[in-house]
Amino acid sequence: MKNFLPGLLSLLLIQPAVSQTRINPAAIDIVRDSFGVPHIFAKTDAEVAYGLAWAEAEDDFASMQEVILPAKNLMASVQGKKGAAGDYAFALFRCREVTEEKWSTLTPAFVKLINGYVQGLNEYARKHPEEVLHPKIFPVTPKEYISSAVFALTIFNGADQALFRIFNNNEWETPELNKKGSNSAAINAGKTTTGEAFLLINAHQPNTGPQAFYEAHLCSEEGLNIMGGLLAGGPCILHGVNENLGWAHTVNYCDRLDEFQLEMNPVNPLQYKFDGQWVNLEVKTIKLKIKGIPLTVKRKIYWSKYGATMKNKQGFFSIRLGANMKIGVLDQWYQMDKAKNFSEFYAAISRQELSMFNIMYADRYDTTFYISNAMMPIRDSSASFNWKRTVPGNTSKTLWTDFRSEKDLPQYINPKSGFLFNTNHSPFLATAAADNLKPSSFSKTDGWEQYHLNRSVRFLELFPQQEKLSYEKFKQIKFDKQLPAVLQYTYKIDSMFLLNAAEYPALAPLITTFKSWDKRGDAGSKGAAIFLLTYEYLKKKLQGQPPRSITKTEAVETFSYVNDYMQHHFGQTDLTLGDIQKLVRGDKDWPLGGFPDLLAPQWTEPYYNGRLKSVGGDGLIMFVRFAKNELPKIETLNMYGASAKPGTKHFDDQVEMYLQQKTKPMTLDKNVVYKNAERIYHPE
Repeated sequence: MKNFLPGLLSLLLIQPAVSQTRINPAAIDIVRDSFGVPHIFAKTDAEVAYGLAWAEAEDDFASMQEVILPAKNLMASVQGKKGAAGDYAFALFRCREVTEEKWSTLTPAFVKLINGYVQGLNEYARKHPEEVLHPKIFPVTPKEYISSAVFALTIFNGADQALFRIFNNNEWETPELNKKGSNSAAINAGKTTTGEAFLLINAHQPNTGPQAFYEAHLCSEEGLNIMGGLLAGGPCILHGVNENLGWAHTVNYCDRLDEFQLEMNPVNPLQYKFDGQWVNLEVKTIKLKIKGIPLTVKRKIYWSKYGATMKNKQGFFSIRLGANMKIGVLDQWYQMDKAKNFSEFYAAISRQELSMFNIMYADRYDTTFYISNAMMPIRDSSASFNWKRTVPGNTSKTLWTDFRSEKDLPQYINPKSGFLFNTNHSPFLATAAADNLKPSSFSKTDGWEQYHLNRSVRFLELFPQQEKLSYEKFKQIKFDKQLPAVLQYTYKIDSMFLLNAAEYPALAPLITTFKSWDKRGDAGSKGAAIFLLTYEYLKKKLQGQPPRSITKTEAVETFSYVNDYMQHHFGQTDLTLGDIQKLVRGDKDWPLGGFPDLLAPQWTEPYYNGRLKSVGGDGLIMFVRFAKNELPKIETLNMYGASAKPGTKHFDDQVEMYLQQKTKPMTLDKNVVYKNAERIYHPE
C-alpha cells in the first residue's frame, strides 16, 4: 500500500475528475457466447474496460499478473532467477520514469479507460485473493499499468535480445527468421467473387501465457463496437474489426534498435567521451528480491546520452530505441478501435506511439491499405556507420533524436492489383510485381527487409492474380500446409534430396522416404516427420552462421541424427509427423500437422519420450468480409478455447475445430449476441 498511495495521489492531482469516478459493476453486462467468448456491453468505454478486465481475469488471471510483475519489481520474487532479468530490464530502460514524464501526453478519454480497466482488475484481485500470485501485486495504479505496457513493447522490439547479446559478450548473429511469424492479407472488393472486401487477421503467437491472444468483443454507447484479439492485460483490441473497418498486425524486422560502444575514460571508469568531452554515466543501484535467495541482491544500472547502458568484458554498451521513449501505444490502439473510416484510422497511426508492426487494413468503403509501421530513427547517412552492427558511442553523429514521419514509411493504398499481403517478409514484395514499392526509394539506414519467406512465396503461388478470388479460396490459402516449389529457409537442405540411398544402407529407408516427400506438413506425412527433426537439428547446429546450403557430409550427419532419434525414442523410423508432434491441452494430446514457415505453422519444444508439443502457431485466426451497407461478416478460431483454466467447458472446446481447420461465426450485432447468449452477468 505504501507504494500505491503516492501514485494514486499523483493521478488524482493530474486527472481529478477521471480518477474519482467509480465504476458501478451493475451497469456492465458480460455476455458469454456458446464458445465462452466475452462480449462486454456498457454505456461508457471505461465501464466496458472494467468488464473486459474482469472477464479476462476469470479466464486467465495468472497471465495478466505476469504482465504487471516488472512494474512492481516482483518478477524475481515470483519467478525466481529467470524473473530477475525482467526486473533488471524494467529498471534499466526507465519504464517507470518515462511514464511519469510523459503522463500528460495521454488523452483524457484514454485515461478514463485505463482507470476503469485498473478498477476492474483490482476488484477482481480483491474478491479472489486465492488467485493472486504475490501479496504485493495489488492494488495496481494506472501509471504502473502503463509502465508495464512500455516495458512489454520495449522487449517486443528486441531489447531483450540486445541485453543478452551484450551480457554474454556475443557478436551479432544472423537470426533464424523463419521459425515464427504471422499472416495478413487485404483484398479489394473488385478482386473478389462476392464483391466484398476480404481481410485476414492471423498472428502467430505462443499458445499460452501473456503473449497468447485472447478473443473479446467490446461495445459501448460511446462509439466503441469492436471484436478481435488482445494480449494479456490489454484494455482494448490490438487488432480486429469494428463496424466499418479492420486491421491485422504482423511483426516486421526493420532496423528499429541501435547499439553503441562507449569510449571510456582510462582514469575514470564511469566517464565516457562524447564529442571530445568526458561525460559522467548516470549510475543507480537497484534491489532484487529473488525467490529462493534469502538476501536482497543489488545491481547497478547505467544510463548514457544514448539510453540504457550495460557493462561487459569489452566495456560499456548503450541501447537506443523508440519503444521506451513514448507511453501512448495503448492510447493509439484505442483510437484505432474507434476509427470510423480510413481518415480517422490513419490519423490514429500518425500519432506514432506504436513503435513496430506491419498494419494490414480493409474497410466497408473498399479501401485496402498496408504500412510497414515503425518508430524509425533518422540516422546520419553521410558517414560509413554500419547501423546493423554496434556503432561508436562517442559522437553526436550517431546520436539520433528524431523519427521518420509515418508518410515516409513503406505503405500502399488500393494498389491496382487489388490485393496486399504480409507474412513477415519484405514490404517491397507486398502485392503484384508491377505495384510493389522500390527499395531504392527508401534510406538504406532504415534496414527494411528485402527477402521472401516460404509463406510469402507460397501465398503468391496460390493467389489468383489474373482472376477474382473466392472466399473459399481465401480460406484455403490461409490453411495451406504446402511448402513452395523452391524452399526459402535460411539454411538450404537441397543436398538432402540428392543423396543416393544405396550408398547408405543403414539410412536408406529415411533417405528414400524423404526424397519422395511432397513437402506438405500434414499430420499423416512421414516425410514431414523427417523434415521437422531435420529442421530442429540444423537450426541448432547452424544458428549464428550466415545463410548457406548444407554440405553432403552434413546431410548424412543429419539423417544419422534423425535415424538415431527415432530409433531411441520410438524403436522405429516408420513414423508420421503426428506420431512425433502433438497439440497438448491439459492432460490430452492430439496428432498435429504443421511446422515452421508454413501458412498454417507450428513451432515446438520437447514434450515427453521424444515427442514434441506445439508451443506456438496460428493463434487467433479471423476472416472478415466487408459489404458496403451491412455489418462485417466475421469467422474466427482460437487454438484452444476462451479459458485457460483446466476443467472448464471452454478450456479446449475449439481444439477439434482447429485440427479440422474450421471456424465459428461471430457478430458485432448486439441483439444477436444477447439472443444467442450462453450466460449474461455483471462483473461482481
